[in-house]
Amino acid sequence: MAPLTGKRLYYTINFVAGLAIFFFGYDQGMMGGVNTAPHYVQTMGLGYSTYEGPSEGYVATITNPTRQGGIVSIYYLGTLIGALMAGVMGDRLGRLKTMIIGSIWVLIGAALQCSAQNIAWMLCARVINGIGTGFLNAIVPVWSAEVATHTSRGAFIASEFTLNIFGVVVAYWLEFGLGFVGDGNTQIRWRFPIAFQIIPVFAFMFALIWMPESPRWLLKVGRVDEAREILYRIRSDEIAAGNSDLETEIQGIVEIVNLEKAHSKQNSYWSMFWGTGWGDLHVGRRVQLAIWLQIVQEWVGIAAVTMWAPTIFAQAGYSARKSQWLSGLNDITYCISTLVSILTIDRWGRRFGLYWGAVGQGIAMILSGAFGRLLRDHPEKAAQYGAASAFWIFVYTAVFGATWLTIPWVYPTEIFPLEVRAKGNAWGVVGWSIGNGWLTLLNPVMFNAIQENTLHIFGAVNFLSIPMVWAFYPETANRTLEEIDLLFSSNSPFAWDEEAHFVKLKAQRAQDLKDVTDDGSSKDGGEKAHTEHV
Repeated sequence: MAPLTGKRLYYTINFVAGLAIFFFGYDQGMMGGVNTAPHYVQTMGLGYSTYEGPSEGYVATITNPTRQGGIVSIYYLGTLIGALMAGVMGDRLGRLKTMIIGSIWVLIGAALQCSAQNIAWMLCARVINGIGTGFLNAIVPVWSAEVATHTSRGAFIASEFTLNIFGVVVAYWLEFGLGFVGDGNTQIRWRFPIAFQIIPVFAFMFALIWMPESPRWLLKVGRVDEAREILYRIRSDEIAAGNSDLETEIQGIVEIVNLEKAHSKQNSYWSMFWGTGWGDLHVGRRVQLAIWLQIVQEWVGIAAVTMWAPTIFAQAGYSARKSQWLSGLNDITYCISTLVSILTIDRWGRRFGLYWGAVGQGIAMILSGAFGRLLRDHPEKAAQYGAASAFWIFVYTAVFGATWLTIPWVYPTEIFPLEVRAKGNAWGVVGWSIGNGWLTLLNPVMFNAIQENTLHIFGAVNFLSIPMVWAFYPETANRTLEEIDLLFSSNSPFAWDEEAHFVKLKAQRAQDLKDVTDDGSSKDGGEKAHTEHV
């Protein structure tokens, strides 16, 4: 069978990466249903369950929300550890081998989770599963970004996150359906959904056998012929149409590789975090941007909506079964809204998407909380105020899916030098792990203590994120991964100074190349001058 080339290969890579991202979404969404399974609640000592009649079945009541949140949040300790491990392996062993290692961790963790008999067993299994997820979260987006063209890189990764939220949808409705088996008080209600994640991960591992390694990583380690062959296979359609110059792309990557090798001894996590020894590359600044964008992504409220939507709808006055229906429909809205991101992330850019997303999400969160409060104060108007509160949760989810879901995952894959790109994205996953772990532990406590005011806190964070993005996050859309090193070479951390410095450097490089050409220098001499200037 002839190897895939052109768009067929491009889209196949996109789909295979999407299998891992589908697992990631499924794994997150799965715990929302597991947390409400009566048999699980009793097995883990989280509370008790009562029979509410044939229409509702058994309904769990949580008496230990801190323990419940702890089981969920310890997973993110695993993702943090796994991401840091994967960053080292991804830069040393390559993207493919690292993704296979991560998949093995996931398979072991899933097997242990679905067979857990007590809370200690479950906690250990959650950490192991989290390590595997951290591996995949750190490397799969990097692999995707390094294969994609600069004009479609955002859409390439955003389309994978449509599968990510489809994973959330599958997890939710699978668990919802199992809730009708044995009046909802069965082991299969929570053990089978945990075991189900093995299927997409095994399919992902199997598909990687036929997938190409990242050509940028191959160039970094000196395997130029292999990189050229893979890039030609991926770009063959564009090359045939005259829209891509293979040798120019390779030369641009090699120039940056040579530049970054001067800092290769400073590529530890410690030196990256503090930015020591990186000179004009300012890697420490990039690490902070990746970490904080991912932390804020969780604090704008999605961690609450994804895992605690049934609680939110219950507080809006709906019965347990109806709250579950609404949560499932909300997840479908979430999945559909990601299609907007695919169409806009490269056209409108990263910054604009974060701006309008924060405004829409902030308004939706505050209004949902306000109607929730009106519902408590005026229970006689439960139908009106409960519906309004639920409506704004739907609006929030749709806006998030179109903006803040994908951009904080795309951004860290773009901003780091090739020399440490896997480690750089690992720092982003560290931020995501901190934000998620912190909030999954706090969410049940917050909802119990301050109820709908929890949504007001998240609404405020959305508006506070706008000046942060405006001041510190320069635009990366439609720029090659190699050009972004120039973008961050400014000594100022402010986005407007970085943009001005980038324009100046681009103009200077163009003038230098023009001078070399006007002087009649040889092609080799021109390339040498270009390399020395970079």
